[in-house]
Amino acid sequence: MKRWQFALTPRWIGYLSLAVVFAMVCCMLGAWQFQRRAEARAEIDVVESNYDREAAPVDEVLASLDSYDETQKWTPVLLEGRYLIDDQLLVRNRPRGGQPGFEVLTPFQLRDGGVFIVDRGWVPVGSRQDAPDVVPQAPEGEVTVVARLKAGEPAIPGREAPAGSNQVPTIELGLIADRLGLPVYTGAYGLLASEDPAPASAPATTVKPEPDEGPHLSYALQWYVFAIIGFVGLGWALREEYRAVNSDDPQERERAAERARRKAARRPSDADEEDALLDRS
Repeated sequence: MKRWQFALTPRWIGYLSLAVVFAMVCCMLGAWQFQRRAEARAEIDVVESNYDREAAPVDEVLASLDSYDETQKWTPVLLEGRYLIDDQLLVRNRPRGGQPGFEVLTPFQLRDGGVFIVDRGWVPVGSRQDAPDVVPQAPEGEVTVVARLKAGEPAIPGREAPAGSNQVPTIELGLIADRLGLPVYTGAYGLLASEDPAPASAPATTVKPEPDEGPHLSYALQWYVFAIIGFVGLGWALREEYRAVNSDDPQERERAAERARRKAARRPSDADEEDALLDRS
């Protein structure tokens, strides 16, 4: 046991403590990556479950104007009525493919009088950079629309739109409802899937999200490997010192003695004095 007595010195206890703390941090980061993977998998499951469903009337899917649950994301809803073209809005700061642009929001008034906000798609900025040159017009008169549900967005502090314009900083449905002064669905809005009759031109619509859970699994495994490597490195250093201290090789003992002399030449710290007491015991 005395041959391993050096491993009980404060120096080696400190090394062990560092290895334990490092392993704990790595395990926490690994668990965080597993959590992010689970969230990505849940989003993929929602897309696969809802995206290609048959559209149902919006009032059957959303029981009230403020109804919405995240499990309903991407669910197609059927809208029958007319677009309120004069109340169309543009959402600022919506880049796509590296190009700045706007989302086109057109309120849709249902036959029962309720209003559902339809995101008809994306248009690029125009020559003036603060508005699009052309916004394809929504169909007039009676229209049948299929849109996929998405939650409204929160207000973002500091993000504003030009006063008196038809632009809004985010898809904040409560703010839009106040602006329109109509009974608006404020729990969710819809990404346009189809219009009947279809217009001659339309904004660029959203495509089906690709099922991609990201690199979270590999990152999680890497963090656990790092935790193991920390203990492997500690074990290797412990073995090297053991061999140096207890070696039958005169040269190895001399190198260990030289390290000890260099240590003794330094002003002894409290830890050094404790090591010395343990070595003499």
